Amino acid sequence: MPHRDPLRPITDAEVESYDRDGAVLLKGLFDLEWIEQLRDAVEADKAEPGPMVRYNTPPGGTGEFFVDFQLWQRWEPARRFALDGPGAAIAARMMDAETVAYYHDHLLVKEPGTAEKTPWHHDQPYYPIEGWMVGSIWLPLDPVPRDICVEFIAGSHRWDRWFAPQFFKSGNPELQTQDPRFETAPDFEAQRDQHELLSWDLDPGDCIFFHGLVVHGAPGNPAPQGRRRAYATRWLGEDTRFATRTGQTSPPLEGHGLKPGDAMECEMFPRVWPRH
Repeated sequence: MPHRDPLRPITDAEVESYDRDGAVLLKGLFDLEWIEQLRDAVEADKAEPGPMVRYNTPPGGTGEFFVDFQLWQRWEPARRFALDGPGAAIAARMMDAETVAYYHDHLLVKEPGTAEKTPWHHDQPYYPIEGWMVGSIWLPLDPVPRDICVEFIAGSHRWDRWFAPQFFKSGNPELQTQDPRFETAPDFEAQRDQHELLSWDLDPGDCIFFHGLVVHGAPGNPAPQGRRRAYATRWLGEDTRFATRTGQTSPPLEGHGLKPGDAMECEMFPRVWPRH
């Protein structure tokens, strides 16, 4: 059994960077046995995807941008990672949360030669969730050089702006998810020189922790060699509550039984911190 706790303490400076910027690199927190187990789950899922799978590379395109959700409900290594891995302790420390619930997982694989980018967005508008304690662990399962790493606009989680969700796959209509706070996102790609952009070189065992409202996007993986398998997991603190959104949310998780205002804890979103 790999280590259940992070391999080292998270520093106050790392927490302060997250609070200020909305995203921070955390080096060397994960036992590599977790990485190997998750690689096994990813390959099993690619061979037998779940019902929410998306292939974001058009027919005839090079490479493959493969997206899926809820591996933890189908593959035992991903389930062990959710319930017994270091993620809960990391999320509690980073969000200063007394309790942490596991929300969902999100697999993003960009095979060599993939041109498709991940467009600029932030995550929380896709979710039926209110609250500040919404955090993600972006865990690479391969070495990720900075030029294909996800990028973050430093401090954008504190803009007090919510940008309307959109499908990642080109050619699809925008998600019909409405909220009076939502506004059309500006062309952040054209504004690159107007913002401080954060990205890093990562090795297996490293991760990025980022806030649900920090704006981010990612380049493709155009080189003909080197996979970019990233396993993102979502974690919720005790201030989060279920909220209604008009239209579709992503991922479209149903059957949880929550009503507006309920705490985001149930069988589908289990409490994972403190550990039992």
